[in-house]
Amino acid sequence: MNDNQHTPEEWLQKIGGQKSEKGKLKIYIGMSAGVGKTYRMLQEAHQLKKDGVDVRIGYIETHNRKETAALAEHLPIIPRRVVFYKGKRLEELDVSAILLIHPDMVLIDELAHTNIPGSKNEKRWQDVLDVLNAGINVISALNIQHIESINEDVKGITGIEVKERVPDKILQIADEVVNIDLPADELIRRLREGKIYEQSKVQQALTNFFQPDKILQLRELALKEVAGQVERKVDYSIEYKKNPFRHERFLACVSSNHQIAQRIIRKTARLASYYNSQWYVVYVQTSREAPDKIPLDKQRHLINNFKNATELGGEIFQINEENISRAIIQIIEERKITTVCIGKPHLNLWQIILKTNVFNQLLKTISKNDVDIVILS
Repeated sequence: MNDNQHTPEEWLQKIGGQKSEKGKLKIYIGMSAGVGKTYRMLQEAHQLKKDGVDVRIGYIETHNRKETAALAEHLPIIPRRVVFYKGKRLEELDVSAILLIHPDMVLIDELAHTNIPGSKNEKRWQDVLDVLNAGINVISALNIQHIESINEDVKGITGIEVKERVPDKILQIADEVVNIDLPADELIRRLREGKIYEQSKVQQALTNFFQPDKILQLRELALKEVAGQVERKVDYSIEYKKNPFRHERFLACVSSNHQIAQRIIRKTARLASYYNSQWYVVYVQTSREAPDKIPLDKQRHLINNFKNATELGGEIFQINEENISRAIIQIIEERKITTVCIGKPHLNLWQIILKTNVFNQLLKTISKNDVDIVILS
């Protein structure tokens, strides 16, 4: 656990008098399952209840862990919404019930969860936004591998691509982000004792995800992420209250190549998050990439990339123009861009720029406006 987190009493003081305003959000982050995020949420809830706060469980997943289940027993629960999907009885967070009861504080676990089709929102983090907008405070939890912009880093460490992800903006709007830390050997000991998964799954977990070197790398990611969030929050609070964004403005230049575009968007979003800056995405659609000339799967990927960028806080520009360099120059000048983010030189977009007659004009524009170019791997 980070030493600088607020005590339940300090958190109580922070959320005091917020009934008519937007709710406060606190997120516990961990490097993996089993570090104790849900347990810590429940401990805090008990302290808040003792201090007179109307705190309820909206959704908690105990994973059949005895200590966690025991803590959850003595807290008031808002019943889950029962849904039948493909012949199965499933349970979801009941947002309507939470809004109707309107407690001071609600615990909502598994922030990255994907809701059952037909739900009001696609993702649970969107449910949390609805609850916050109603003036209800939320404590939630998240594993580091579910953060959108570091998905590639996690895949590089674990070899696994996590499908359920949360946009970085959720961490940015959180009033407090707390890292629940645990040494690698302690986490593995808990796993062997059956405190994380049932015994039948332990050996497989030890062989795959729960290896000391992987845990150490994920632990470093978690520590850096929370430290960065705290630093940006302090920086913003002290120096930039009057101006919500710094001078830096980033522009991600993407093509219809799904995987490369996705990587550029994620890395640009992380840079913008680090500098607490505005950022944009530009896709220049030439006649060769008209909707009737590119495959449907490419069109679908393009739409998904735009959606992903929007969730990460970016503003999208889709420009129909034969001259890609000219279109980029237009955005640079209109939006006062300070850094252009582009893919490796082998990227089709970069090759097209190099072949155009106005490449020198692009360089002159960049030089004139003191714009940096970042070539992302």
